[in-house]
Amino acid sequence: MIRQKVYKTSLASLHPSLVASGNTENKDDSPILIKYRFSKGYRHKTLDTTLTKARVAGEARALIRCLRAGVNVPGVRMVDAAEGVLGIEWIDGKSVRRLLPGGAEEEDEGVDETLDDIEDVDHLQEFDISVGEYYQMMGLIGTEIAKMHLVDIIHGDLTTSNMMMRRTASGKPDLVLIDFGLSYQSSLVEDKAVDLYVLERAFASTHPDSEPMFQSVLDAYQTQTGKEWNAIKKRLDDGECTSSVQR
Repeated sequence: MIRQKVYKTSLASLHPSLVASGNTENKDDSPILIKYRFSKGYRHKTLDTTLTKARVAGEARALIRCLRAGVNVPGVRMVDAAEGVLGIEWIDGKSVRRLLPGGAEEEDEGVDETLDDIEDVDHLQEFDISVGEYYQMMGLIGTEIAKMHLVDIIHGDLTTSNMMMRRTASGKPDLVLIDFGLSYQSSLVEDKAVDLYVLERAFASTHPDSEPMFQSVLDAYQTQTGKEWNAIKKRLDDGECTSSVQR
């Protein structure tokens, strides 16, 4: 479990001179999400600083690698690894968990909003998603996960809470993978299978009768990964990734 706090703010409120000088990607001073990793008092100070710095830098690297490969993830806006701070693009959308059956209960995400409050409007109507269109959403999920795995990034915590639906400028639904705090780089088939297994368990525990929906995720994943799918599917079917999760 990651001990951290997240805040919605803007670069202008944090570093006014940075925005004034134009030395930032947020030219319009749009909101960003600040993730702050707390120090752990039970650890040796030097070790704690080293681990915090490595994990913040690792999360930023994973996001940048995904962005360069065309995976829909939040953009990186600022990094202060030494202080345990990462600033990323604010995704204005809805959690996929809230859009699927059984997952609409309010989640405690620990976000302190220092800009305008977010209106808690619902759900499927905002995205014009009908029950029959759930499977289109599943296709987007499978495609983005596949694109991430093709560049050897393992998310480490794939749940529907860590996916957001938003609309593009043209009005099309767009799926964004979020929260890469447990991510790492690996080309191992087993690690990719474990990522999918964790998501399968999340579907089963949160969304009733979700087997057909998750199968649509896998169908899209297979289409995107091509020949790499066979080895990953074998690990899933053999249950070899289950023991890795339990360890």
